[in-house]
Amino acid sequence: MKFTTLVSIEELAQHLDDPSWIVFDCRFTLTDPEAGRRAYLHGHIPGARYVHLDDDLSSPITPASGRHPLPSPQLLSEKLGLWGVDSTKQVVVYDDSFGSMAVRMWWLLRWLGHDAVALLNGGLPMWMRQKLPVTSDPSKILPSQFIPHLQSSMQADATEVDQARQDCNRVIIDARPEDRFNGEREPLDKVAGHIPGSINWNFEENIDFDSTYLPAEELREAYLNLLHGIPPQQVIHVCGSGVTACHNILAMEIAGLPSGKLYPGSWSEWITDSSRPIEVGPAGE
Repeated sequence: MKFTTLVSIEELAQHLDDPSWIVFDCRFTLTDPEAGRRAYLHGHIPGARYVHLDDDLSSPITPASGRHPLPSPQLLSEKLGLWGVDSTKQVVVYDDSFGSMAVRMWWLLRWLGHDAVALLNGGLPMWMRQKLPVTSDPSKILPSQFIPHLQSSMQADATEVDQARQDCNRVIIDARPEDRFNGEREPLDKVAGHIPGSINWNFEENIDFDSTYLPAEELREAYLNLLHGIPPQQVIHVCGSGVTACHNILAMEIAGLPSGKLYPGSWSEWITDSSRPIEVGPAGE
């Protein structure tokens, strides 16, 4: 069986010794970029490889890019092969922040044509609550060859976003917290606000009280209400830098809805061009 959205704690525990399953620890803190690596070295799920958002899952920042430009498909594919991933492997990704960082790797693998990738539902905190094993030992890795099949249709650029924001048959969903969307607070980027015409759906709205994703039927109802009849495939997802937006993409996939596109540059790229309009306050005001 191939897992393409979520995998449970119990399912992963049953496959810890399965060589066809590969686990990635994606813990990362935007305000302390080395915190995730330190946490991994202190303790991680047995066999997990560590991936760093800045070093592995992004390319270098340029004056015209956002904070986390997409990585080179070739370089990431080479790393995936060195980590042991190939077309036969089931990949599981996790973090300790509701999946908000690990979803980036989930999306990137799908972007490279590898559908057998799933988020660990509940993440490391739930794994720990279940008193399942952790280790600080290095993971044993048998390199393989990862052959990418790039799905470029999964992404939108700033030009498409500019067109979509003026199209009543499309919708831009921003995954940031409401106060950042409204421009009341901006801890990471030089300009506060949001893309005009976008609507706000904080990715944490996808999460249940126990830190797992809400059931599929609840997510489906929430997103259909949010879209007001606009076809799901007409959505473009944004956030601060193309990371937490992937959380909403996964939520729509769980709900059985076509998830639309990701604008990888998101707000932090949008504001690099002063000719692009910005808006503050709640959506539509």
